Amino acid sequence: MKSRLRFTRPRSDISRHDDPLSGVANLFDASLAFIVAMALALFSVLGSTDMLSADASWTLTRTTADGELEVVTKDQQQIKVERISDRKLSGQGERLGTAYRLPDGQVVYVPEQDNGRP
Repeated sequence: MKSRLRFTRPRSDISRHDDPLSGVANLFDASLAFIVAMALALFSVLGSTDMLSADASWTLTRTTADGELEVVTKDQQQIKVERISDRKLSGQGERLGTAYRLPDGQVVYVPEQDNGRP
């Protein structure tokens, strides 16, 4: 009696070819590498390395976790952080002028003259 030899693939090899999502991991890795490369290219084109130099001047605005606006200004060696909030303040002071917001969003400040009228 002749024995029949069956040539079959191991089960691990079969299951790998049956998985339709097996290539997604490679796409994720490739897209992550592409994103990192694009970020590095963008930083080099925009000259963001100049932000770190000693004589650079820049201004950064951001919103903190509690909703306040924070303005960070670097002027050569000096860094200044200001927090802007919408709280109303009171006290004594002198009126300096009037600010107007134009339809395009630009704000114009008009100082008052010495006699108290603009």
